[in-house]
Amino acid sequence: MNFKKFINPISNLPTPSNITFMWNMGSLLGMCLMIQILSGLFLAMNFSSDISTAFNMMSHIIRDVNNGWMIRSIHSNGASMFFIFIYIHIGRGIYYSSFFFMKTWFSGTLMILILMATAFLGYVLPWGQMSFWGATVITNLFSAIPYIGNQLTYWIWGGFSVDNSTLTRFFSLHFILPFILLLLMMIHIILIHEKGSSNPLGVNFNIDKIPFHPYFTVKDILGFFITLFLFSIIVLIFPNFLIDSENFNLANPLVTPPHIQPEWYFLFAYAILRSIPNKFGGVIALIMSIFIILTLPLSMNNKFSSFFYLPLKKIMFWALINMFLLLTYLGSCPVEYPFIYISQILTFFYFMFFLIIPML
Repeated sequence: MNFKKFINPISNLPTPSNITFMWNMGSLLGMCLMIQILSGLFLAMNFSSDISTAFNMMSHIIRDVNNGWMIRSIHSNGASMFFIFIYIHIGRGIYYSSFFFMKTWFSGTLMILILMATAFLGYVLPWGQMSFWGATVITNLFSAIPYIGNQLTYWIWGGFSVDNSTLTRFFSLHFILPFILLLLMMIHIILIHEKGSSNPLGVNFNIDKIPFHPYFTVKDILGFFITLFLFSIIVLIFPNFLIDSENFNLANPLVTPPHIQPEWYFLFAYAILRSIPNKFGGVIALIMSIFIILTLPLSMNNKFSSFFYLPLKKIMFWALINMFLLLTYLGSCPVEYPFIYISQILTFFYFMFFLIIPML
C-alpha cells in the first residue's frame, strides 16, 4: 500500500481558512477516544468482573499495580474530558449551523448515544455504592416501557436484580462499544471529508479554502499539547476530584445512599428525568433530551442561518447553554422544593428552544 497516496487526500483536504479553535474539538475527541481505549485495555488486564472481587481489584490496581493509580485516574478523568469536548462540539455545531450536513450530524448523534452508554456501563464496573445504585435506578427505567418493560429489565440484569450477571455483561459491553465508536468515528470523518468542514459564516461556498496540512495540523497539535497539560494537572494532582465519595464504599444492596446521582455529565438529563412526575413520561423526556438535536436539520429551513448573524438567535443560544448548566447543577440537588420546580421550568424551556429557534 502506498502510504503517500493514502495520506494525501487528508493532508490536502480543502478547509475554510476562517475556522477558529472551536473546530479543534473533533481532533481532541479523537485523542480522547485513543486515551480511553489504551488506558481501558491496561485496566482490563487487571480487572475481575465478579461482584465478590471487582471492588477489591480496583483497590489492587490503585495500590499494587505499577502506575495503576495513574492509569485509573487517566481513564476515569478521561471520560469527563471526553464529555466536556463533545458538549462543546455539539454547541459549536448548533451555533454555526453545522447540522445542515445531515449525514455527519446523524452519525455524530449516534456516536453520542454510544458514548453515553459506554460511560454508564463503565461507571458500574468499580462496584462501589453509587455504581450499584446508579445501575439499579437507570436500568429500572426500562420497566416503564409498556407490556415488555419488566421482562426487558430482568433480561438486562440477567436475573431479578443487579447482580453478578449484570456486572459481567456490562464489562463485556463496556469493552466492545469503544471499538464500535472508533468505527463510527472513521465513518464520521469520511462524511466530513465528503462535504468539507463548515465555517463560522454558516455557508458552504467553495471559496477561500486552504490545505488542511500544515495550517490546521499545527493548530490541532497545539490543541493536543494544551489539553494534555491541563489534563495532566487533574490526573496527577486532583485524581479523585470528580469521583463521588460514595463510590469509595463497597456496594451494599441493603443500604441506599442518601442521594443517588450519576456522574456530572449525565446530570442535565437526570434533572429532566426527575422533573417529570410520570415514570414513562420521564423516560421519554430523558431520551428526547438527546434526540431533539436531530430535529434541527429538518426544522431549520434558512440555509444562511448561523447564529452569528442574528442577535436574537445569539441570546437564545446562550440561554440554552445556561439552561444546560443549571440543569446539570439541579441534577445534583435533592429531590425536593424548589429544585424540582425549577427543573420543570428549565425542562420546558429547554425543549421550547428547539421549537422556537426555527421560527426566528
